[in-house]
Amino acid sequence: MLFPPAHAADWKPERGVEIVVGTGPGGGQDKTARTLQRILQERQLIGTPATVVNKPGGGGSVGWSYLSQRGGDGHVLEIGNTTLLTNQLTGRAAVGYTDLTPIAMLLSETVALSVRADSPIRSGKDLLERLRQDAGSVSLSVGSSLGGVNHIAVALIARAAGGDPRRLKTVVFQGGGEAMTALLGGHIDLVSSAANNVLPHLAAGRLRVIGIASPSRLAGALASVPTWKELGADAVATNWRMVVGGKGLSSAQVAYWEGVLGKLTETGEWKKDLEANDLEPMYLTGEALRRYLRGQESEFRAALAELEMLR
Repeated sequence: MLFPPAHAADWKPERGVEIVVGTGPGGGQDKTARTLQRILQERQLIGTPATVVNKPGGGGSVGWSYLSQRGGDGHVLEIGNTTLLTNQLTGRAAVGYTDLTPIAMLLSETVALSVRADSPIRSGKDLLERLRQDAGSVSLSVGSSLGGVNHIAVALIARAAGGDPRRLKTVVFQGGGEAMTALLGGHIDLVSSAANNVLPHLAAGRLRVIGIASPSRLAGALASVPTWKELGADAVATNWRMVVGGKGLSSAQVAYWEGVLGKLTETGEWKKDLEANDLEPMYLTGEALRRYLRGQESEFRAALAELEMLR
């Protein structure tokens, strides 16, 4: 695969690069940012330092607001996920992807629903029955923002079970680490999250994954976990992560980062990290990326309309 050579661009960083994360430490976006930062430095893909900056709050809107104030500055990037689209659709954030500069889609992953190891919800079928009887009987974390893909996944499952998705008892945390702490502490019943967030706790025997919102089963540590489609619920939801710059980046700045990130995604370290965390490679740039985002926006709009969450 060929990528624009970084050295051919008319621009390159002249000072330290910030990789912004709109959540607290421990979640999927934070892990992606730190993996990027580590490979950028170890492989010396850029000539300046790179640091990860966490700016949690407002379901990610604090981070996006910070980035939007750095228009034209190619030294500040942010790790974006589906909430960049859904937060604007629900009115939780004024900034959307068209207000910024999407640079490169990096990866995708499925949504996993997890419970504590000693939870009375023993399986996906148990959850479907609970949701059928009363969707408000289960407390769950849906990530850092209502209306995001983790929330949409559970709404699809509740609807398939015959329950009312609007009655879901949802809780929002600043990051995936806080959500897992609440689950393991017995404060909530269920976590809907990016699949790789649960792997360390699954390996330690602290939780069970009862279903994945994937079109087919995953490999690796989650190979034994059924899809919701297997369980009779037509619920498929994909999360993704991309690198976004501030509004008005120049074509030279975009070309530079496309070249750097293209090289990064071809490294053995990046591929090994994807495999270890059940992540799918998904490198998109330019018009292909913009076309994909338009399609996602249309799908999310339809799902959020059913939840009566469109602004």
